[in-house]
Amino acid sequence: MLLLSGLPIYYQNAIGRLYEHPDGYVVVDYNAGSRLKPDYVAFLQHLEHLLKRRGWNKMLANQRLMAPFTEEERGWIRGQWLTVSHAVQREMVAAVLLPEDVFARLAISSLMQDAREGALVYRVFNDAQVAAAWLRQVQ
Repeated sequence: MLLLSGLPIYYQNAIGRLYEHPDGYVVVDYNAGSRLKPDYVAFLQHLEHLLKRRGWNKMLANQRLMAPFTEEERGWIRGQWLTVSHAVQREMVAAVLLPEDVFARLAISSLMQDAREGALVYRVFNDAQVAAAWLRQVQ
């Protein structure tokens, strides 16, 4: 379980919430349900802005309630989001809490394969506390 009480919310919309963690990373907490592309794009753009503003390169992505990505979302992530590391001039590091939905898990696995070709280091977890501990030890 994620312990988010007391963390400042940087941004929220129908997609989820972005929290600023005092250990130097962003907690990306996705909501359940379908997504509208403009909301999703705005959500990820705010994530990028927060990372740049803080000079951070790490995130804990809670995707447990997330629905599978659409083809359009996968294309946007591959074409846009995976280039964020170039914008922040650092390798991105992500601890990912996998979705409960099996189809969403498959979609995440496919995107993570693409991410390996970019500048994203990630690790998947089932436990938020273990994920947070891993992020704290990664430079």
